[in-house]
Amino acid sequence: MDFIDLKSQYRAIKADVDARIQKVLDHGQYILGPEVRELEEKLAAYTGSRHCISVASGTEALLIALMALDLKPGDEVITTPFTFVATAEMIVILGAKAVFVDVEPDTANIDASKIEAAITPRTRAIMPVSLYGQVADMDEINAIAARHQLVVIEDAAQSFGATYKGRRSCNLSAIGCTSFFPSKPLGCYGDGGAIMTNDDALALAMREIRVHGQSGRYVHTRIGVGGRMDSIQCAVLLAKLARFDWEVERRIALGRRYDELLARFNPIKVKRDRTSVYAQYTIRTPERSRIEQALKAKGIPTAVHYPQSLHQQPAYKHWYEGQSFPVSEKLAREVISLPMSADLREADQDRIAAALA
Repeated sequence: MDFIDLKSQYRAIKADVDARIQKVLDHGQYILGPEVRELEEKLAAYTGSRHCISVASGTEALLIALMALDLKPGDEVITTPFTFVATAEMIVILGAKAVFVDVEPDTANIDASKIEAAITPRTRAIMPVSLYGQVADMDEINAIAARHQLVVIEDAAQSFGATYKGRRSCNLSAIGCTSFFPSKPLGCYGDGGAIMTNDDALALAMREIRVHGQSGRYVHTRIGVGGRMDSIQCAVLLAKLARFDWEVERRIALGRRYDELLARFNPIKVKRDRTSVYAQYTIRTPERSRIEQALKAKGIPTAVHYPQSLHQQPAYKHWYEGQSFPVSEKLAREVISLPMSADLREADQDRIAAALA
């Protein structure tokens, strides 16, 4: 059993993927070829955003978004300690400070009720993470940001395709950043990502930053990076988009079926006003180590997202001495993710449930 079954997905769309890649090989425009513009237009339409800027990875999406805000050393960005390191990494790499706020125990997403107390005169932005495929309480977060004249950047690396009150992830705040890493709900066959915004000035800045700050050929009006997504990866995503609505529906159905099968294992909850695309299906147990070994013995793969909160990581902990985020710390000890993809078979779900039982 695969943790994420990409092979079955490829078999289902092989003809289209192969044809799309062959077209790139034939025209030879590997960087900023026609597939890039086509993908950006389709992703913007899908999310309802005015602009989509494709970039080299989800990490690069966060970096370019923060650079477009002209984040400076000493500035602060409020985010969660219970996330993949890239969230805080891009804040720190620009010389700013990641200010952590604890998460909700049932969703593992940032606790909006605790954000306002973390705001200081140095705060520039709030970066909620849409963990496990479900967005955070974006209306509450946007309202806090509006009161304090802050920008909200949704780290939607795990939630492309999810909805919140009928609106799509990546178009719920000033900026939405997502990842197309192969294991994501919509994944390419390498690294890739995208930024969504409805702000024309931010979109222009981000488009220029991703090509070394160029406003024209060899005219560098900004500090930038080499952050383009290549044409072949865009071609792969274009092939996958035709099947994506079905995959989202299938993920939701499988997630709900898991909920019924595994209610006693305290799964991460999905709130009623939103959907999850289940980038990971995650349960909580104080017996994680024993369960990992038992499932492994039965040929069932698992993963832990994430075994240590960022304020406890060796590269970061010296900034957070004396600070504690007890919910994040408890989740880091207890979460375990189970096999999940649109092509997961119900028979395999039953096998997983039986092994856990």
